[in-house]
Parts: sequence; structure tokens; C-alpha cells
Amino acid sequence: MSANLAKIGSDCGAPPPEAAIPGLCSVVQRTEVGRVPNRGSTVAQLGVLFVHFINHNNTEERKGRRHMTIINRSDIYDKNLNFLIGSGASVGLFPTLQLGVKNSTTSESHTLETLAKHFENDDDVLCLLFSYYVENVIAPASRFSVNASLNKDQKKTLSNYVRFLATILSLIIKKGGIKKANIFTTNYDGIIAHVAERMIASGRYDFILNDGATGFIKRTLQTRSFNRFWRDQGSFDQHEISVPQINLIQPHGSVYWYKDEDEIEVSYDTDRAEIRANNVPTHMDPAFEAIMQDPSFDESEISSRSFSVPPADITEFWKTYRELPVVNPTKWKFHETVFEEHYYQALRILSYELEKPNTVFIIFGFSFSDEHILSLVKRSLSNPTLKIYLCCYSDKTRDEMESKFSAFDNVTLVRTTGALDFEAFNDEVFTASAPSGAGS
Repeated sequence: MSANLAKIGSDCGAPPPEAAIPGLCSVVQRTEVGRVPNRGSTVAQLGVLFVHFINHNNTEERKGRRHMTIINRSDIYDKNLNFLIGSGASVGLFPTLQLGVKNSTTSESHTLETLAKHFENDDDVLCLLFSYYVENVIAPASRFSVNASLNKDQKKTLSNYVRFLATILSLIIKKGGIKKANIFTTNYDGIIAHVAERMIASGRYDFILNDGATGFIKRTLQTRSFNRFWRDQGSFDQHEISVPQINLIQPHGSVYWYKDEDEIEVSYDTDRAEIRANNVPTHMDPAFEAIMQDPSFDESEISSRSFSVPPADITEFWKTYRELPVVNPTKWKFHETVFEEHYYQALRILSYELEKPNTVFIIFGFSFSDEHILSLVKRSLSNPTLKIYLCCYSDKTRDEMESKFSAFDNVTLVRTTGALDFEAFNDEVFTASAPSGAGS
């Protein structure tokens, strides 16, 4: 990581007054690249983007030798730019669906999805498992505030979100015409919205984050809003310029959504979100929780304990749980029709974007557990001008993704030396400057 890119939560000194998020160190300081300016300011030279990838035609790649390709800004900034961000981006802030308990068949850790499938006919275990999901995944996302006291890992994750958005803006600011990018995220934590709000409030960035909601005091989700754009117009209509815009599309829902008859209300009131999560009548069992977190156990340990939950508690739990505006991770669907309809509308938007000519689709932190999204992406790869960069956390992840996309020449598997976490993604993969030691 360049010395000019300060790490949040590390020994980076006092934050400058223009820091995007008060209390956090500045994250984009490279003058040769330039921060995203207010419109009307001079944009510094952008440089190039570097992507580490696996070349499928080189058999030596399977032995671990990697190549690096340089993507010039001319290959990226004027394309239809889209991203798919999964839970891997929020590691350090919130838990993922990965559990500690092992799968006895594969010896790998269970996910909530695989364990729920294993016990799909056991009402007691399912109630305990999804209670664990609410308490350890949904509730923390609902109560999180960027204004709270943050630990080192949380600060680093927020820093990476700032850097990610800043790099996108540094690309689209150079576009002619509509200056837009789309972020599709299966995360329902709202971090992108909170970070964008702080970036804009800092005065260092001038852009629109469009979450699809319209209204003032009460905001409701309207899919057609993603087709709206903002322009600045000069006095006497002498000139106009497109305002940089990032569309935020959330197929899996958000902890800040609320069912309002046949509409979805959007409110970033963290107190309101926390109250709703706290009102879910979860049924927690300390012994069950211990098994979930212990890699020395597998699912047989759950079966042997004969866990039991009163039927009335099970009924009450599911009644409230099904009202939550987040996708059910076992069948990747919503229980409420209004949320389910938006899920498919969001997938239609993704499909439409990937079918456009000259589209770039960068995927990070997403495992493709949602088979609807996997099928959609595969169908879209018939578009010969679509280019997908699929970031792989580890060699194991790379192998899994290769098995899914080996038939497609327009998919590049992205790998770095070591774990490709969100920090490595911003340092080496999706950055407006050359990574340390990369050369030019």
C-alpha cells in the first residue's frame, strides 16, 4: 500500500480537516491521481488501473504463477460501469453467513444456507438457526452507526468503502455525457449509503447516490428512479454538465426498508431499524450458539443434542421474521410479496445493464450462492462486449469460480498474492494508481 494512502485505524496520525469521515484519516491523498473534485475543479491525471488475473490458456497458471494486466483508463472510464458487491466487503463490520461448525461431508465450514438445508425438516433447529442469524447478522447491521465509537477493524472497513467509492467517482468524472455507475449489492447493511452521506457532507466530493427512493419526508422505492439523472445548468442556459451519480441497487433488501401496504418505504433512521430488529422474538440457546462458532463440531453435534423450542415460540418467531425486508438465505426469496417483486425488478435491471454494449462488471466479495444471480450473469455472457472481472479471495475461491465460468472467455478471474480482501482490492486491483512494486 502506498505511503500516501493512509490506513484508517492504524498509526496514520491525526486526520486532516478535510477527512471524508470525521475521526478517520484521509484515504485518498495522491496528488498525481487526484481526489474526486467538486465540479468545476481541475481533475488530476488519473493514471491506470491494475488487475491481477488468471490466464486460463496458460497451464502454468495452475501452478501458481500469475500474470498482471494493465487496464488503461480509456478501457474503463467510458464503459458502462457496474459492480456487484457481496458480504466480503463488510468483513470487519459484520459477520458473514459463514459459520464455525463444520460440514461432515466436506470438512469445510457450514454456511447458514447449507446448515439450514441439512435441517430443513427440523422446525426446532431452524428456529434456533434463524434466531442466531437475526441476532448475529441482521441486528448488528440494523444498529450500526458510523457515529459510534469504532474499533480498528471497523475503521479500516469504512476506509475501504470510502476508497472504493472515490475510485469509482474518479473514473466517471471523466466520462462524457451521463457520468454514472451502478453498484448492485446483496448486502443489506446500508454502509454504502452512510459512507456516501459522510463523503458528500465533508465537502470534498460532489455526487449523487441514488438508492431508488423518491419523496421528501416519506421516501418510497421506485425502480424507475434508477433511470433519472441530475444535471447542473449554467445561468441563462449557457451550459450544462452531468452530475456524477452512483446508483445503489439492493436485490436482497435492506435493514432500512419498511413495508407500507404495496410500497417499500426507505428510512435511514438507525433507531427505527434497531427497534424493529430487537422486536423479533428470537429464541437463543447458549449451547446451540457455542456449536455454531466451534470448528471442532459438525452438524452431528446438533442432531445429538435434541434441541427443542416451544411450538408457540416457533410460530411467533416466524411470524415476525417473515416481515423483515431481507432475502431468506435458504431459498433466496422474500416472504413478503412487495419485497419479492422488487427483488425480481432489481434482477431485471442487472440483466438490462449487462446486455448493454461495452459493459464492465466487477464482482467482489460475492460467492454466487444466489442461483438466480448466477444464472442471470451466465446468460448475459452471450454479450460479446461484456467484460467481467471476478475477484477471488483465495486460490480455493478461484478454483470454485473457474468451475462455474470456465466456458466463458469474457470472464477474468482476479487473484492477488495472499488474501484478496477489501483492502487488497483497493490497494492492488481497483485503484487509480499502480500498486506498490507493480511498475508502470
